[in-house]
Amino acid sequence: MSNRHFQTKLLMAEFVTHDVKRLIVEKPHNYVFEPGQATLITIDDPLWIDQPRPFTFTSLNDDLVLEFIIKNYSTDTYCDHHGMTEALHQLKPGADLLIGEPWGTIQYNGPGVFVAGGVGITPFISIFRRLQQRNALQNQTLFFSNKVSGDVILEKELRDMFKSSHQQTSARKRLVLTLTREKKNNGFEFGRINQEFLDQHLVDFKQKFYLCGPPAMVKNLQSSLKNLGADAQSLVFEDQ
Repeated sequence: MSNRHFQTKLLMAEFVTHDVKRLIVEKPHNYVFEPGQATLITIDDPLWIDQPRPFTFTSLNDDLVLEFIIKNYSTDTYCDHHGMTEALHQLKPGADLLIGEPWGTIQYNGPGVFVAGGVGITPFISIFRRLQQRNALQNQTLFFSNKVSGDVILEKELRDMFKSSHQQTSARKRLVLTLTREKKNNGFEFGRINQEFLDQHLVDFKQKFYLCGPPAMVKNLQSSLKNLGADAQSLVFEDQ
């Protein structure tokens, strides 16, 4: 790893969906980050030490450990991937890791609309957890797109968060889970988050929008939001 790095260990790993794991990692002494930020992680092994990859913190800075939620892009299914997520998924507690310093441009700048696709929800998780601690989730909206219901990361926690944020009568409008390859009636909508979707679900486009997902999705959302009247300066997303 070319930047400053910290030695740490994997403490626990468990599945949160069929192909996504929660990794609990030792927190280095005096390590500080902001919700929404990411870091570079690699396995402290000659095969992987020079192949760090970025992953987002899903824990809070006050927590005694670090949490990362990582999707397994197996090389059998995703031939263009390098195998790091597959290797991380195979690790056992006690494995040695190296993590870099925190970085990232997705940081909370006030109430707004969060739009996530798949594993793009991860930088928003720690943001929502901190807002919930501060009883400040009531003015937030989340649109979260996945292929099928089994792909939805931390579905129960997200539903509980928005239900407990003081505006229970409008919770459904503020949390919209939509699926693109599966039609389910209970608690899910069907279809992609595009310009038509946004126009149907929102009235006010003069607010902040936080975007995270596949690059093509984020690019299309930027264009759609600008077409609907959003200010380019109000869009928060990770630079590619």
